[in-house]
Amino acid sequence: MGNSLKAVVAFVPSNECQKYLLEDLEEMPVDKMVDLSGRQLRRLPLHICSFRELVKLYLSDNNLNHLPPELEQLQNLQILALDFNNFKALPLVVCTLKQLCILYLGNNKLCSLPLELRLLQNLKTLWIESNCLQCLPEVVCELSLLKTLHAGSNALRTLPARLRCLQELRTIWLSGNLLSEFPPVLLDMPLLEVIDVDRNSIRFFPSLAHLPGLKLVIYDHNPCRNAPKVAKGVRRVGRWSEETPEPRKRSGAVIEISLDEKPLPPPAAKPEPE
Repeated sequence: MGNSLKAVVAFVPSNECQKYLLEDLEEMPVDKMVDLSGRQLRRLPLHICSFRELVKLYLSDNNLNHLPPELEQLQNLQILALDFNNFKALPLVVCTLKQLCILYLGNNKLCSLPLELRLLQNLKTLWIESNCLQCLPEVVCELSLLKTLHAGSNALRTLPARLRCLQELRTIWLSGNLLSEFPPVLLDMPLLEVIDVDRNSIRFFPSLAHLPGLKLVIYDHNPCRNAPKVAKGVRRVGRWSEETPEPRKRSGAVIEISLDEKPLPPPAAKPEPE
């Protein structure tokens, strides 16, 4: 079925048209996964909510801006992908899915997250990149099992001090924000393994050598005048990393080193829950 035809049919709310878009998905698949990505959906077909043993539901790249309350029936759901839609607010019904491990909310129009998100205490991976967030919602700091946070391409200027409460956090992606200084709270998180602050406005980097868990720091495309100091074995991606020396002063002038392209963007593939 062509995408243009799907786009026309998506405007028609009849059950027959919705079944046409779903290509006759009548019963829950044996693998307990439903992938409705890129179907031009404007509403979630209610019969999907009857698949009570469903574990993975992918709704990426549609035209959704709300979800039905019946979604609450999917209490076994572990992965929910809502990225590349038109959500201006996270539907509260999502916060009733307490077995969720991975939640994709990227590329929407979110300006905040509801306090009810704290109910998702099994959440390990949260993608909120490419939204309209001007600050990291404090409720994220209450997700005690969170291991990976993707918050790039927003308008973040700082991070909340309470982020240090996330003892399980290992990876944080903050590229493409408005950070003018390295977030101080990250200096108090010794178990972090990956820090990405690429494409911000950071002019000075403090030493990160005291972070024993650190494995990779990406700081490229910042107007910095120094590279962050790191412990032996930690990989740096940015100016004056392993491959090039830091600038030396000659007659009061700083020798500039050209930028290398970042070789390791955040993973595009959607991971499975651990």
